[in-house]
Amino acid sequence: MPSRLSSATLFAMSSAMPSGQSSGRSAAATAWDQRYREGRDGWELGAPAPPLNTFLREDPRRPLPPGTVLVPGCGRGHEASLLAALGFSAIGLDLSGEAIREARRLHGPERPELRWLQADLLDAAATRSAGLADGSLQGMVEHTCFCAIDPSRRADYLAAVTRLLAPGGWLLGLFWCHGRPGGPPFGSDPDQLADQLRAAGLVPLLWEPARGSVAARPEEWLGLWQRPTARA
Repeated sequence: MPSRLSSATLFAMSSAMPSGQSSGRSAAATAWDQRYREGRDGWELGAPAPPLNTFLREDPRRPLPPGTVLVPGCGRGHEASLLAALGFSAIGLDLSGEAIREARRLHGPERPELRWLQADLLDAAATRSAGLADGSLQGMVEHTCFCAIDPSRRADYLAAVTRLLAPGGWLLGLFWCHGRPGGPPFGSDPDQLADQLRAAGLVPLLWEPARGSVAARPEEWLGLWQRPTARA
């Protein structure tokens, strides 16, 4: 039986990898693959997160298609599949090849409105090699990727968001802002997180406690943030 890596070990390996390092089979990717093979993906809901599903389908403030939208850390691909069903050109991105294989199994092979990519979001060279050009996205949907990243690398996450979004592009995020020590999932303070997003150059259109979260995640916040349109 494969040895079980602790969450702390897994994320120590991930955060130890230097920003910008390309690694087709990094230790972090291998460890994530092992988690998926062993079914140790406790964040899995089997469907899109309820607050995101409701917002994207019903809320008058929701972004509307068309547009190319990325789901970083897509896991089994439920949010990416939802976006494709709603009329977006959706891309599910994950570090784990096992996650991408599971996403394809559950939601079908690649088609014009739905693509799957394996790459490290925090590695600019890797995302470009995978076909994600700078400024190529109209939107990004965040769910359990930000809280999985060691807090020391959150600046890299935000840099990736602003690099990939086109001017006027948006980030819709369901952020788990719990206050418990350690992780993953690593917690956040809603006010501090909002300050970080603003410091990255994003403008808040919506920032509020999420509605309809699963019982195990009562501290989620829903945010819609926009990269300002470039001035002429």
